[in-house]
Amino acid sequence: MSPDSTVPPPPVEAAAEQIAAVRYDDAGLVPAIVQEASTGQVLMMAWMNAEALSLTLREGRTVFWSRSRREIWRKGETSGAVQRVREAYYDCDGDTLLFVVDQEGEGACHTGAFSCFFRSFGAPGGPG
Repeated sequence: MSPDSTVPPPPVEAAAEQIAAVRYDDAGLVPAIVQEASTGQVLMMAWMNAEALSLTLREGRTVFWSRSRREIWRKGETSGAVQRVREAYYDCDGDTLLFVVDQEGEGACHTGAFSCFFRSFGAPGGPG
C-alpha cells in the first residue's frame, strides 16, 4: 500500500557521528543505492554529496547530485515518481549509502521502467 502522497515523509534521524562516518570520494560524492521496501528490488544507484544527503535525511525523500548538470535534484520533482525514505544505511566503510524507500509513481528509471536494473548480461535464464 502506497503512503498518502499528500503527507510529507518524516525526516530520518541521524546522529552527528553517523553523518561524519560517511566517506566521500575526491569529487565529494558517495554512491547511493535505492531499494524498494516492499519487494527488496534494487531500483537505482545515484550520487550524493553532503548537501544531498542532508536534504534526504531532513526531507524524508531522496535527493541526489547530478554529475552532468552539476546540481541537486529531487527524485520525482518533475516525474512524480517520488521515493519516500523508510530506512537509511551506510556501509561498514562509510563509502556507500543504502536507502530503503516506498517508490511512488511509475518507477525509478528515467526510461519509464520500474527499476534501472532491467537489463542482464548473457541469455535470460542462462547460466551465470
